[in-house]
Amino acid sequence: MNGAHAVARTLLASGVEVCFANPGTSELHFVAALDNEPGLRAVPCLFEGVATGAADGYGRMTSRPAATLLHLGPGLGNGLANLHNARRAATRVVNLVGDHATFHKQYDAPLESDIDAMARTVSGWVRRCDDAATAGNDVAEAVAAATGAPGKVATVILPADVSWSDGGRPAPPVAAQPPAVVPERTVASVAAALRTGEPSAILLGGPATRESALRAAARIAATTGARLLCETFPARLERGAGLPAVERLGYLAEGAMAQLDGVRHLVLAGTRAPVSFFAHPGLRGPLAPDDCLIHTLATAADDVATALDHLADMLAVDRPAVLQAAGRPVLPTGALTAETAAAAVGALLPEGAIVVDEANTSGLWLPAATAGGPRHDWLTLTGGAIGQGLPLAVGAAVAFPDRPVLCLEADGSAMYTISALWTQAREGLDVTTVLFANHSYAVLTMEAQRLGTPAEGHARRDLLDLSRPALDFVSLARGMGVPASRATTAEDLTAQLQKAFTEPGPHLIEAVVPALF
Repeated sequence: MNGAHAVARTLLASGVEVCFANPGTSELHFVAALDNEPGLRAVPCLFEGVATGAADGYGRMTSRPAATLLHLGPGLGNGLANLHNARRAATRVVNLVGDHATFHKQYDAPLESDIDAMARTVSGWVRRCDDAATAGNDVAEAVAAATGAPGKVATVILPADVSWSDGGRPAPPVAAQPPAVVPERTVASVAAALRTGEPSAILLGGPATRESALRAAARIAATTGARLLCETFPARLERGAGLPAVERLGYLAEGAMAQLDGVRHLVLAGTRAPVSFFAHPGLRGPLAPDDCLIHTLATAADDVATALDHLADMLAVDRPAVLQAAGRPVLPTGALTAETAAAAVGALLPEGAIVVDEANTSGLWLPAATAGGPRHDWLTLTGGAIGQGLPLAVGAAVAFPDRPVLCLEADGSAMYTISALWTQAREGLDVTTVLFANHSYAVLTMEAQRLGTPAEGHARRDLLDLSRPALDFVSLARGMGVPASRATTAEDLTAQLQKAFTEPGPHLIEAVVPALF
């Protein structure tokens, strides 16, 4: 057995069942090994950023790692943006990055680079294999590192000669680090702060945006009067009718500061103290008030759900959680705008949907329009590196082929990883993409206004405008095998959504909406 076969067999033994792949020459022995391991599904991706984003989507939905297969340093470099998002989401991912044979590296061949340094920028664990005999063990430890709390990106660098050399031995699974138990004194300290009666808020993130933790947090909020908030961009938020309603912290610093204004005690559960996304003249970075006392109940590495349950018991919670009432918008008519598009999505959202939200400025009305819909999962742009939505939808659909996936995507962001549509078609994935086409980088126009930069000027017009020429997403999608249509009225969008939701396989709807900024 060679090293590549030992790696593939170890991945399977450790519970890794999917590999999102864009291989090159150095990885071809691992490709051959996949032929002998039919239980390890290989999903082809035409760009490494699609492979890494798909692994992120898969990991968020299953809490288990997928593997990626990347070609040397440039391949890893192409995947870095979505690995950054995965790192911010604490997603479990195992990267296999091929490298030159160990004896060939001395020649500084054209694809030679410092893979180790590059990997460390997004990985919580990195190891370079140096022997076929130990490659299996290296991979078993990588899976354990990725899987342990709070979840991380683990990268294995696999030289070509390690892959092709004999002497490979599969390794048994390695136990992952479980979440840490929150000490009794920490829970008691937080309970004491909430008993003061002073204005309080609970900020949820990471594992605390799942149902069991949400219910405990909502009971605490109902009893203490604390405001219940979650991160601006949660990795996976369970929501819909019958679940606790949670208010997301605003993206704009001014809005988030208004939400936290007057709060004396801020309790963190599975997240860190919030800060603004960018520096702005005259605005402070921390979002909590200066006199706010910040209490960490649990970090993302802790058993957050149990800590919240314990806190609820300690506070003698006797009031039920406030749950989201069922309710949908009426089907919209007339002009198609970001607001009427959100109403159409809310009116038609399927039961059990997985919603991937990278609609950016066109998505401002989506949370309110879908809050009372059937239960669903909401995945967001955790790290702010755009080009995540289409690949994330690929991974979510591979993870749960029996659930509808709805990808709400901005046009500028879509072009970063548009080839994900080809993978959706190739794999027959049930993904409906609503592509918001406002023909601009509207979020940058908004930020330019906030920064007070000049409103006019050819550079701003040229760099933030996407209309010269206009992108034709219907043609782009059809060219990659995805059925596509264009909606220019609210009626168009509702009819096309209804059709897409009742047919298997991928669909794309280009929703032509005006830019908000």
